[in-house]
Amino acid sequence: MLVGDRMSHPVITVPPDMPIVDALNLMKIEHIRRAPVVKNGKLVGIVSDKDLLNASPSPATTLSIWEINYLLSKITVEEVMTKDVITIEENTPIEEAARIMADNKIGGLPVMRGDDIVGIITETDLFKVFLEMMGARMAGVRASFYAPDVPGELAKITKAIAEAGGNIIALGTFAGDTPANTLITIKVQGLTEEQVKEVLSDLVKKFEDIRTMKPE
Repeated sequence: MLVGDRMSHPVITVPPDMPIVDALNLMKIEHIRRAPVVKNGKLVGIVSDKDLLNASPSPATTLSIWEINYLLSKITVEEVMTKDVITIEENTPIEEAARIMADNKIGGLPVMRGDDIVGIITETDLFKVFLEMMGARMAGVRASFYAPDVPGELAKITKAIAEAGGNIIALGTFAGDTPANTLITIKVQGLTEEQVKEVLSDLVKKFEDIRTMKPE
C-alpha cells in the first residue's frame, strides 16, 4: 500500500495572507486539523489548528472583545505557519509515512507530485489503515499469541487455520516478549475460539488473548 492509495485528496489549502480567524473557521467547517499553505500554486508552509489557537490571546487577557477581534484580524497564516515543511511523494510506502510522522512528532505530511501538492496523509488516515489491517470492523475470532521467531512458523500457522476450514481476514506480526518470539495477532472467520485454540495448540508458545469480536 502506497501513500497515494490512502491520502486525503483533493487537499484543502489556505493562502499565506489569510487571517488566522478565517483559517480556523475553515478548519472547523471542513473538520480538518491542518492545512498546507499555498502561494501561486506552490507549497510555502503548513499550519495546524494548534498554531492558530496559540496565536490567540490568553483567556486572562484584560483586552476587550473588540480589541481582541481587531488584533486577530491583523494576524495572518504566514505569521504562525511552519515554513520548513516535511513532505512525501505519493509512491512512498504507507509505513514509511508513519515512520516519518512518528520520528518527527508531526500529525500530517503534504503529498507531492514533483512541485505540485496532490494530497495530504494524516494520523487519521493511518488510523483508518490500522483498522483495515486488523479487521476491526469485521466479525471473527481474534487471537493473539507468541510463536517462535524462525523461518516457516507463520506459514505453518496459516496452513493449519486453512486446513481446519478457517479464513484469516486479518494478520499482524509484532515484537515478542523476547528476541526469540514473535507476537502474532490474527482474526479468523469460520472457526470458534475453541477450534482456533485446538488448531494452534502445538504451534504457539503462549496465547496472550483470544476472543470473539462482533463490531457494531
